[in-house]
Amino acid sequence: MKPKSLFLLGSGKFSAIYGEAEQAAIRALTDVLDNRALSRDEAMANPALLADCEIVFSGWGGPRMDAEFLARAPKLRAVFYGAGSVKKIISDVFWERDIVLTSSWAANAVPVAEFTLAQILLSLKKCWRHMRDIRESQKYSGKLPVAGAYGSTVAIISLGMIGRMVCEHLQRFDLNVIAYDPFATQEDAETLGVTLCSLEDCFRQADVVSLHAPWLPETEKMITGAHFEMMKQNATFINTARGAIVDEPAMIDVLQQRSDVSVLLDVTYPEPPVEGSLLYTLPNVYLTPHIAGSLGDECRRMGQYAIDECRRYLQGEPLQWQVTKELAARMA
Repeated sequence: MKPKSLFLLGSGKFSAIYGEAEQAAIRALTDVLDNRALSRDEAMANPALLADCEIVFSGWGGPRMDAEFLARAPKLRAVFYGAGSVKKIISDVFWERDIVLTSSWAANAVPVAEFTLAQILLSLKKCWRHMRDIRESQKYSGKLPVAGAYGSTVAIISLGMIGRMVCEHLQRFDLNVIAYDPFATQEDAETLGVTLCSLEDCFRQADVVSLHAPWLPETEKMITGAHFEMMKQNATFINTARGAIVDEPAMIDVLQQRSDVSVLLDVTYPEPPVEGSLLYTLPNVYLTPHIAGSLGDECRRMGQYAIDECRRYLQGEPLQWQVTKELAARMA
């Protein structure tokens, strides 16, 4: 007999993560009790559904699984989260129930790493500064000196899932890659083809610095104004991690003095920036609206990861992307 399952996530994200093919695959694996995506309130209003549910497929907008929710889902054994961070859905009581939890964070890391690679290569050509100069002067004012993708130095801050993927991409290029991660080993560095160094040396030496640290209490405002002050002439800083890791007011102060430094921010804190923020108007700041992660059909990769994990779970195979309480505490 197949286990009984529900889709619990935001209705606007349901078909993006779980398309027709993914829904069919889930129905082949489980007995889906309701073909709709249910919110927390809708699920709580249908106690019979929750009472029989053994497996949850979730994602963005998924329900907070606190004591009240879990009391109505006594048979719940596994949650397959078709998105990245699980912090909004889990609680201490969740871990006490010993429910299996997996996340598709590795799937979401793929487009972030791809986006970052593109930003790094364009930054080494000083693409953003060229476009800025052309727009301001309304003419081609000549080619600026560029670092280029041969022999230049790229710094990766944090060698988590995304940082590692970026390093693996960069191995295809004739670049010098340095990295800061207090938890990385020399073996990690050799595997990824990077040289470990201090956070300060990353900013001093790199033509491009790319931030990939998780947002934790220990990392808030980890990147200070002093780090931007020590950047090389014409260097670029990229943030696809979280805005709160950067001391943004201090960064803005430096950027007003260092017009040669370019900053590419896919994330800010708060997000979006408040009305009137200088991040909107500083000519050396380039904003994108948190687009590095999964968008469009990329979201279905996350759904597929959830399905693959469910299949492994049902077949008694080792899970690839299980999230433990300890891991959740370190995740973004």
